[in-house]
Amino acid sequence: MKYSLPKLLETVIREKRPVLATIVEAEGSTPQVPGATAIFGDHGLVAGTIGGGVLEGRTQAIALRALEDKRPRLAEFRLDADIGDKEGAVCGGAAAVLVDPLVADARPVFELALEGFRKRRPGLILTMIRPLGGEFVHTAREWVPESGFSDPGRPHAAAIGPPDLAAVLAAGRAKLWKFDDFSVFAEPVRPLPRLVIAGAGHVGRAVARLGSLLDFEVTVIDDRTEFANAGNIPEADRIVVGGIADALRAVPDSPDNFFVIVTRGHEGDAEALRAVIGRGAAYVGMIGSQTKVDLMRREFLEAGWATVEEWAEIHAPIGLEIRSKTVEEIAVSIAAELVLVRAGRKEKDEP
Repeated sequence: MKYSLPKLLETVIREKRPVLATIVEAEGSTPQVPGATAIFGDHGLVAGTIGGGVLEGRTQAIALRALEDKRPRLAEFRLDADIGDKEGAVCGGAAAVLVDPLVADARPVFELALEGFRKRRPGLILTMIRPLGGEFVHTAREWVPESGFSDPGRPHAAAIGPPDLAAVLAAGRAKLWKFDDFSVFAEPVRPLPRLVIAGAGHVGRAVARLGSLLDFEVTVIDDRTEFANAGNIPEADRIVVGGIADALRAVPDSPDNFFVIVTRGHEGDAEALRAVIGRGAAYVGMIGSQTKVDLMRREFLEAGWATVEEWAEIHAPIGLEIRSKTVEEIAVSIAAELVLVRAGRKEKDEP
């Protein structure tokens, strides 16, 4: 998502003649899910994907035709061709793809969505789809921030209702609503979970690289300028040079925060942990041996810096047990644990 959402929004805004193709409905086994998006231009695919293969190839052909006649289409595909059909698809499902060559008219909508993404203000892009006969449709889009779900002046949002809009945003999955003479497709735009890494050494740098690949917004904090810089950690979205504990306290509290503590020593780890423990984060992990962790636990409980329940939420020693030895292996074990925790939280949020 880190690549796709900002990149796709920026591409729609930047491209002179974009055609936006989005899976709005899927049934059975398909190469992608509703919300999967690709942007085509005069020379073919520009960004994104709706799954590749036959589906994307046929959609590209439709997109090039739409680019010439300027007519949006809702193309329906059956993906249950016989396995002997070399040009067919054998997924066994069906997909409806909205192919829109007029998406440039909605640039202000995408600009608002991109601004919401960058400022961590979630919302929905709503696309109204009205049949015009055959495969041709009329489309209209609006950006609805979370704060506007109850706004009666937004007709597409009002047709769905605040509870259903909120459920789609919470689940993070696109959804199509069908009414008598039109449909509304809702696409959630949510900020990425924030991965805050305390320590810009070898492990911190490797975790930042993997975190970026795994769709986290990455912040790295260290008091050493020779480590905390874009040249050393180019994957970081934000680098903070200064006192680690103070910088951690300045991070806004959020259930989407993931804290990884990998400073250069026991004292730094303890100060960092004191700054984040008990703040309702999705994840707090600290590097160290079991002996170090046991000593620190006793210290925190005796000093009243944490309760037994708060300490039980700490992932220490950090990472999944994969018998890691090298820096890269340690980073993989940490990244795997981050993904596992994030996946568990998503399951709890699903209606």
